[in-house]
Amino acid sequence: MSLDQPKAFVKHQSVTRDAFLGGRLTLSQPARGFRAGLDSVLLGAAVGEARKSLLDMGSGVGTAALVALIHNPGLVATLAEQNADIVALAQANIVDNGLVDRAEVVTADVIGPAANRRAAGILDNGYESVIANPPYFADGTLAADAGRAGARHMDAAALDLWIKSAAAAAAAGGEVVFVYPTPSLAVLLAGFTRRFGAVTVLPLTPRAGEPAGRVLVRGIKGSRAPLTLLASRALHEPEGRAFAPEFEAIFRGTARLVW
Repeated sequence: MSLDQPKAFVKHQSVTRDAFLGGRLTLSQPARGFRAGLDSVLLGAAVGEARKSLLDMGSGVGTAALVALIHNPGLVATLAEQNADIVALAQANIVDNGLVDRAEVVTADVIGPAANRRAAGILDNGYESVIANPPYFADGTLAADAGRAGARHMDAAALDLWIKSAAAAAAAGGEVVFVYPTPSLAVLLAGFTRRFGAVTVLPLTPRAGEPAGRVLVRGIKGSRAPLTLLASRALHEPEGRAFAPEFEAIFRGTARLVW
């Protein structure tokens, strides 16, 4: 829910200020283009409770990372984003939510050359948790808004580069968590099972009995444990638009995603 009307500009782009986690977190984000939603909140809520360091790859305005920080008081986070204007919004969101001591933003192409990532401040083998909500809809029509298109479209080879970069950044025993639409699950699983063990897949359906629209996938660096496919979970109640109690609690900020 928008807290106010657009009143700032990023290169003539209006910005809204929106509430998340029942008002525990407020974020500035562009009024047009890619906007944080359920996926970003679920991704942040999926971070392991005991993790102490986090890298959010392609962080956007910081939604997933800041959700994780709200849920995990002992966590520190690095947000990596290549769009300089969005980096500025992410930095402002860190300040506005009182998280300066626990979060930093770096300007980086997360699937660029390893040397460039290091120069930007992204560590090799440095994070207990690495999360990403990569671009998708590779086979669809590009969005008219260039920012939205850039944030939401890529091919299978690029997705594998995201997984490869996440593996490079994760510490031994660290978790890598992606949220992604189910049509590209085959590519996602191929990349995860090649680089991680203990791969866990959580399908998320709109309602019970309906096909899964998105999945959360987690892998553990260095593990040899087999893949686990969890039972699907429904986001909404059988009728109407209300969220199921588990997800209502997550979106209200009173519970993490336990999986």
